[in-house]
Amino acid sequence: MRIALVEPYCTGSHAAWLHEYASHSRHQVELFTLPGRNWKWRMHGGAVTLANRFLASGSRPDLILATDMLDLGTFLGLTRRVTGNCPSAIYFHENQLTYPWSPGDPDPGSKRDLHYAFLNYTSALAADAVLFNSRYHRDSFLGALPGFLRAFPDHNEPQSVQELTLKSRVLPLGLDLGKLDRHRPEPSGSGVPLILWNHRWEYDKNPEEFFAALYLLAEEGHDFQVAVLGESFGRAPAIFEEARKRLGHRVVQWGYLESFAQYAHWLWRTDILPVTSRQEFFGASVVQAMYCGCQALLPERLAYPEHVPPAARSQVVYGLQENLADRLRDLLVNGTAAPAGPADFVSRYDWSRLALVYDSFLEALATNPRLIPEVPTW
Repeated sequence: MRIALVEPYCTGSHAAWLHEYASHSRHQVELFTLPGRNWKWRMHGGAVTLANRFLASGSRPDLILATDMLDLGTFLGLTRRVTGNCPSAIYFHENQLTYPWSPGDPDPGSKRDLHYAFLNYTSALAADAVLFNSRYHRDSFLGALPGFLRAFPDHNEPQSVQELTLKSRVLPLGLDLGKLDRHRPEPSGSGVPLILWNHRWEYDKNPEEFFAALYLLAEEGHDFQVAVLGESFGRAPAIFEEARKRLGHRVVQWGYLESFAQYAHWLWRTDILPVTSRQEFFGASVVQAMYCGCQALLPERLAYPEHVPPAARSQVVYGLQENLADRLRDLLVNGTAAPAGPADFVSRYDWSRLALVYDSFLEALATNPRLIPEVPTW
């Protein structure tokens, strides 16, 4: 089967996902991409540019697989002489309806932000199947739609929410977790617990709560080290520079690592992964760290509980009323050995298992787009 995978924002986890699926799939996957920058312009203009490239390529796919950054309705309209009878699916890595906006972005105050969410909505309507990377993502998007549509003056199409619900499925993000195994170092035996931050340096990851817990434990005299990884886009929140100074000698690594081998090295070395994010539709960096045996502390919100087996829930998930510093202190005092269950549990996201799930689902959809298949058990 031939699949045209269309991604206007090809960078980071988006790029890894499409390239890894293309390499692991039994199908012929042809990529149509644009560089991952200027995301607002990509949501407007990406469909036009990629439609032109698609037509020029002479591609005749059996299925179009697009991502949430594409205006799918425009793309299908511009390519209709080729794609008029071609089934399509849209994969939501994120969505602009429930994604929290940066405090410095001018669009929410002017109500222009509604347009990007509306593009997600109409793209979902245009697709034969709507795919989300987690149950939380699906439920939060569909749950927010009724209120979003009521904000418009008339012809709100409330019945469309049920239509979207019926054709929505959860298809988790595939990851090349096996790649991490090739970089597993020998045990260091330092004895000092290592705490990790491996997320983007942005407001929605809630670095203030993370570093506040570390400040408190440092003031109490607990012995630990900290590695702060992850990318910084533009101006990082001021808390990062403050934390680097306040934590001083405890900092053993600071900043983004270009080499995957180096990144994997720090994941395998880490003892504790405290997570404080206010936004996460899947959490690839958390899954990677858990796979490497980190003792994760995950908030009871967003997509995180989906990555934890029930038997390990009390050891890994902390409630919204619990104090993160208390849970961290307990680990530093009583030991940081991670339970075995979570590492095995998240291994199911490896492409060695998920590629077959993707292939089977997309093949069934292409065969009969009027009957949306269920996602196979994996």
